[in-house]
Amino acid sequence: MPVEGLEGWMAKPEEERKGAEDKMKTEWDAWLAEHKDSVLNTISLGKTKRVTAEGVNEINNGMMLSSYVQAESAEAAAEMFKNHPHFGIPGAFIEVMEAKQMDQMS
Repeated sequence: MPVEGLEGWMAKPEEERKGAEDKMKTEWDAWLAEHKDSVLNTISLGKTKRVTAEGVNEINNGMMLSSYVQAESAEAAAEMFKNHPHFGIPGAFIEVMEAKQMDQMS
C-alpha cells in the first residue's frame, strides 16, 4: 500500500484502528480458510534495504505482506484476491506476479 495510506491509518485514534484491525483479522482468517488449498504461505515484511553498485540504502517500498499462492494462472490468482480484507485499509492494493523456479525460466 502507499506509504501515505499506512501513515494515515496509523494516525487514526488507537481504539478506532484496533477495532478495524480486529475486524480485518477476523475477515482475513475467513478468507484464508476459504483459500487454504491455494495459499502456500504468507509472511510479514520488514524494513527494506536497497543494494546497488553504490552501496546500501534504507527505502520504503510500501510492501507489508507477501503471499505465495498456487493457481492455474496469474489471472486466476488475481481473481482469488478480489474483495480481500486488505482493502479495508484506504488506498490498499494487491499486486500479483507469476513466480517460477529458476530452472523453469526460458
